[in-house]
Amino acid sequence: MKQPITGYHLDELGDWVAQLACGHFQHVRHNPPWVSRPWVITEQGRASKLGCELECKKCDQGAPVDRCD
Repeated sequence: MKQPITGYHLDELGDWVAQLACGHFQHVRHNPPWVSRPWVITEQGRASKLGCELECKKCDQGAPVDRCD
C-alpha cells in the first residue's frame, strides 16, 4: 500500500529513515550502485520528497505502527 512520507529521522547507525503517514518507518538509504537515492543526502533533497509515496510492505502485512526509542 502506498503511503506518503511525512518526515525523517536518523537510526542508530546514522541511516535516514522515512516516517510514513501510516505510522510505519522505512529506510531510505543512498547506497550506490544497489540503491540510488542521492536526494537523501541533503536536507533540501529530503524536504523535496515530503508527501511522495513509498510502498509500505508493513501496511500490506498488517504490522503495528513503528516507534522511535
